[in-house]
Amino acid sequence: MATSLQLGYRGIFANTEFRALFGAQTISVIGDQFARVALSVLVFDRTHSPAWTALTYGLTFLPDLVGGPLLSGLADRYPRRGLMIGADLTRAGLVALMAVPGMPIALVCALLIAVQLISAPANAARGALLPSVLGNADYPAGQAALQSVMQFAQVIGFAGGGALVVAVGTGGVLLADAGTFAASALLVLWLVRSRPAAADYSDVTRRAFWPDLRAGTRLVWTDRRLRALVGFACLSGFYIVGEAIAVPYAHTLRGGALAVGFLFAGYAAGAAVGMLAVARLAEPLRLRLLSPLAIGTSLPLVLCFANPQLAVVIVLFVLSGVGSAYQVVASTSFVIAVPDERRGQAFGLAVTALKVAQGLGVTLAGLAAEAVAPHLVVGAAGVLGMLAAAGIAWSWRAAQAMHATHTTDLKVALDT
Repeated sequence: MATSLQLGYRGIFANTEFRALFGAQTISVIGDQFARVALSVLVFDRTHSPAWTALTYGLTFLPDLVGGPLLSGLADRYPRRGLMIGADLTRAGLVALMAVPGMPIALVCALLIAVQLISAPANAARGALLPSVLGNADYPAGQAALQSVMQFAQVIGFAGGGALVVAVGTGGVLLADAGTFAASALLVLWLVRSRPAAADYSDVTRRAFWPDLRAGTRLVWTDRRLRALVGFACLSGFYIVGEAIAVPYAHTLRGGALAVGFLFAGYAAGAAVGMLAVARLAEPLRLRLLSPLAIGTSLPLVLCFANPQLAVVIVLFVLSGVGSAYQVVASTSFVIAVPDERRGQAFGLAVTALKVAQGLGVTLAGLAAEAVAPHLVVGAAGVLGMLAAAGIAWSWRAAQAMHATHTTDLKVALDT
């Protein structure tokens, strides 16, 4: 089988099913960012309440913390293609309802919660389906392409959302978001082939929902390799601090909205470039770089202790983004290490852990920045991130050594 290094990105984009998944995710992410801007504007215009506006924005993230562990297992029990199509069409209808003039804010929030809950199994289905579409060898390159385009799509969506609200109003933007879900469903329907449920012939479908959830959680928690890989994912709670307090940081550097945009874009650009580059490397080299990159993604932030000028801070954010490319290695290694009939649920659990870590990082950074200068908060996050990464790297090496020993012993036993 060809490796991702041999096949390259041109090869994976020759795969019709991958192009469909890539296109569907890209337009959905852009539409989601449009909707976040539109909903914030809609709620503030209706209520003139910063609290309601913040709550509405938070509701675009918080339901994933429930939907991730509880609903991602559906991506194993049911055919993943059908689950993605059904989720996209349902979300299209719910978002279109939000655009109805005069819709009560409480009902808008309820619809938003439903949309986000439905997103959990849909995203798990896409993440779990990708290795089946590309094969394990080319999966890292495909995952890197998807994660990179998500970075760019978020920038495009946030940057264009405000302009689109001015042009067509909040209702028009929400209808556009509904249209992206419908287009995503059509792409998957036309271009992704049907496959049976991954857990059709396993004990997963014979268990009740709660025992199955406990079994999936136990699988991730008791496997030292999987546990370490989830730990690598959670390191984002440290290096996200720069983004979390980008606005006050830019203000202390005498920068305006343009400076804030550069700080956000710096990390996103670095992450996109780093992911695309790392995924092209051979698997053994990718695995060797996992720990150094995980430690290195927080290293540039430590230099913020010196309170450098804005241009230097932007470069440091870019370098931090490049280092975060280790997430491609961690996420692909995690998915491949999980049996296919468990991938949807395990993927959802890992994403939930990552989002909890990011939420804690953002919250604690905001509280710290109330009392301490932003550059000191970012520098401290860099130090703590490096220490945490070093501890997780040690755990990963120990888990890898134990796995290698177990594999060798098993081979010897089978040979004899």
